[in-house]
Formats: sequence, C-alpha cells, structure tokens
Amino acid sequence: MTDPVSSLRILPNQAGVSAAKVTPREWGFNETLRSAMDQVEQVQNSADGKIAALLEGNGVDVHSAMIAVEKADLSFQLMMQVRNKIVSAYQEISRMQF
Repeated sequence: MTDPVSSLRILPNQAGVSAAKVTPREWGFNETLRSAMDQVEQVQNSADGKIAALLEGNGVDVHSAMIAVEKADLSFQLMMQVRNKIVSAYQEISRMQF
C-alpha cells in the first residue's frame, strides 16, 4: 500500500498520463486538484471499508484499521491546508489594485 500523502501527484506524467499525450493547456491546475481530491476520497473510502470490516468481525485487526484512519485523516488535513492556501492566494489577488 502506498502512502496517500506522498502519492499526491503534481505532474501529468506522474498521474498515469503520458506527457506526449498531454499539452500544458489540457492538464491544468483544475485537473491536478481534482486528481488529488479523488485520491483523498479513495483513502477515506478504504479507511471506511476497514472500519466496517473490523466492526463486522471479518478478520481486520485494530492496528491496520487505525493506520488506515490516520492516513485518511492526514491526507484530509493536507487537502484542507492546500485549500486554505488557495483561498488565501485568491483573497490576496482580489485585494490587488491594477
């Protein structure tokens, strides 16, 4: 299992998309952010599945369930910090006078 925080991908060729197929206009900030949010959602769904399996008694130990929950929490916190930086940058730009 890969670490969800370090697996957030920034460049198109790291996200499973060949660099030859993508021009800079086709792979922009929006797609990068959407990809990162999808990865966070996958990690959270995985943690939910482990918690459900633990509660049902399907052989999942408490340690692996807690590790999955902590990974989901850290990836969500990282995404929230990225969102806060984006909002802060937008507010700063909107205060500029041209």
